[in-house]
Amino acid sequence: MKNRSYWVDYAKAIGILLVVYGHVLRGLYDANILFSKEFYELSDSVVYSFHMPLFFFLSGLFFYNSLLKYGGIKLIKNKIDTIIYPYIIWSIIQGLIEVFLSSYTNGDSSYSEIFSLIWSPRQQFWFLYTLFFIFILATTLFLIVSKKAAIPIFLLSIFVYLYPSIMPNVFIINIISSNFVFFSFGIVFSLYFRVEKLSNTVTLYFLAVLFIASQFYFHQTYLLIHSDKRIESLLLALISIIFIVSLSTKLSLKPNKLFVFIGASSMAIFIMHVLAGSGIRIILQTLLNIDTFVFHLFAGCFFGVFAPLFAVILINKLKIPYVFSAPISKIIMPKYK
Repeated sequence: MKNRSYWVDYAKAIGILLVVYGHVLRGLYDANILFSKEFYELSDSVVYSFHMPLFFFLSGLFFYNSLLKYGGIKLIKNKIDTIIYPYIIWSIIQGLIEVFLSSYTNGDSSYSEIFSLIWSPRQQFWFLYTLFFIFILATTLFLIVSKKAAIPIFLLSIFVYLYPSIMPNVFIINIISSNFVFFSFGIVFSLYFRVEKLSNTVTLYFLAVLFIASQFYFHQTYLLIHSDKRIESLLLALISIIFIVSLSTKLSLKPNKLFVFIGASSMAIFIMHVLAGSGIRIILQTLLNIDTFVFHLFAGCFFGVFAPLFAVILINKLKIPYVFSAPISKIIMPKYK
């Protein structure tokens, strides 16, 4: 652990913990297991104001170097194997389980919804769906232009984020327009910023104060929520991302093995946490008649994180292949090596 920087693992760990928390909280709200509506609305909006933008940012960090290393075709083939494959497999697995347990869950899932995943991603899998198309867009752009265009592309993505009406009102274009700005920010950050400068204690404290103040003004002064896509929401997300990067660089100076493992396993947690969190809620509420909010929140977050981690350990120990990735690009794109 002494031979590399773990700040990205820390950022992923913080991000995935927020993802689990957000989904558990929404599940409890839908199941009418509440602490207070005001707490739910504020907590939900704070988390959703930056946790998925953080993951798009982290994905953008390594994009340009990967493009240089592998080239466009190999990079897209890699994303087919590591994004599209788990998207399809786990969308179907989760969907089938949700249909089977639909009488015990908050949703009303159907088989037609499961197999419409090509044009309509379900629940948390929208991220993988969007990320793949963002990779295609970014790869196309940077095969045409050089890295010197990274900043103009970032500025253009800001314009599209703020004025989405200039784009065709198509689902895939809408979700790319809302998130490409954070991916391109990751590209710009990787090319022009030194992350080591953010590990300074004074810098961290300054960014922490800026993060808290930004969240306060956004939610309490301007009375906005995360779905209000405007300049305030964009600035809030970017400030929050930089704060998380600074916090991660500082914490990673003395890395904790568990936290690094959580970050390194963020894909597995992302894919499986809804099943784990919903499963424990069903057991507590239906079988044990427990409706205590705090107990549900803690149990949902705990099992949402550690059940997938246990699965990762078991999968690695038993050497089970093709759980999170598979070389399906060889079948889809056999002519391109």
